[in-house]
Amino acid sequence: MLPVLGFKSFWCAARTIAGIETMHMIRKGQMACPECETMSAANQFYSLAF
Repeated sequence: MLPVLGFKSFWCAARTIAGIETMHMIRKGQMACPECETMSAANQFYSLAF
């Protein structure tokens, strides 16, 4: 079993956790985006990221 190294910086940790929470919100249908209703969860996430 490999040891967990953790995050290199607080910024990386904050961004990763924000992305995870965003995916949870999308999956639960908590994002207010009328045109996103026909998109998959992954496509909704990518549309926010780029």
